[in-house]
Amino acid sequence: MNAAAFSKEEINPLQSIEEWEDDVLARYPEEGKPAKSKEEFRNYDNPERDTVREFYRLNHKYQTYDFVMEKRDEFLQFNRKKMRVWEAMEYLNKQDAKLITIHLGNGCSMAAVKNGRSVDTSMGFAPLNGLIMGTRSGDIDPSIIFHLINQLAYDPEQVNTLLNKRSGMLGLTGFSDMRDIGKAVQEGNKDAELALEMYAYRVKKYVGSYAAVLNGLDAIVFTAGVGENDVHTRRKICSEMEFLGINLDDEKNKIRSTETREINNVDSPVKILVVPTNEELEIAKQCYMLLRAN
Repeated sequence: MNAAAFSKEEINPLQSIEEWEDDVLARYPEEGKPAKSKEEFRNYDNPERDTVREFYRLNHKYQTYDFVMEKRDEFLQFNRKKMRVWEAMEYLNKQDAKLITIHLGNGCSMAAVKNGRSVDTSMGFAPLNGLIMGTRSGDIDPSIIFHLINQLAYDPEQVNTLLNKRSGMLGLTGFSDMRDIGKAVQEGNKDAELALEMYAYRVKKYVGSYAAVLNGLDAIVFTAGVGENDVHTRRKICSEMEFLGINLDDEKNKIRSTETREINNVDSPVKILVVPTNEELEIAKQCYMLLRAN
């Protein structure tokens, strides 16, 4: 592991997925070779082989700190999703399951999964794309960017701040936390009501498109803070989806649990699963690795 090529100022040696390294390298021994160039690393597109070891073994003359950390963060997010996919497949006892994962937190994303592998994701070049999020806009017409710059005199940094930190539910309601938005809805706030409708509508659009991509659907999987805990948001997303075989059981939907569970009707052709995340454990792992490295 060629981490010595990076100084402490250039690299943050968090390795929370260290336990996977030996297994991956055992299956792909040819990947122990260092990348010869930045282009070779950028073109390395098999996420199952993108281990932390590979990120840090690259000589810094080929990779900037920001680029390495960007790729590392993408991989960590991929593996958090992969763990939830495995849990769903194990629950269904079906290795070739067609799944749609719905990660709803302050950041949101979805993925179409077939045979345990993601075939499409709502994220694009960066996490900004896709669903409406706490402060990120999600999908927009790119012409908006030109309008902001050319007509409203925004500079690129202001556009970046607007779309990443001041849009989404915050821009629509003044709140980025769904608990605050839910409270506002109960108080009759029309902006909050509209924002929730938009939020659910965007998720439903992706469910429909991914069902087409997968040519069928075995289960949809809710996860993360909102996906696991927000009864009303799940109900909105699953409403009027009977055509796709998605039938929510309202009573099951109200039950809270720390275990993987299904919240669909018994006769629903498509399972609706809630798979808990463990973000606290992930944070603890990274803190432990940072302290151990120092």
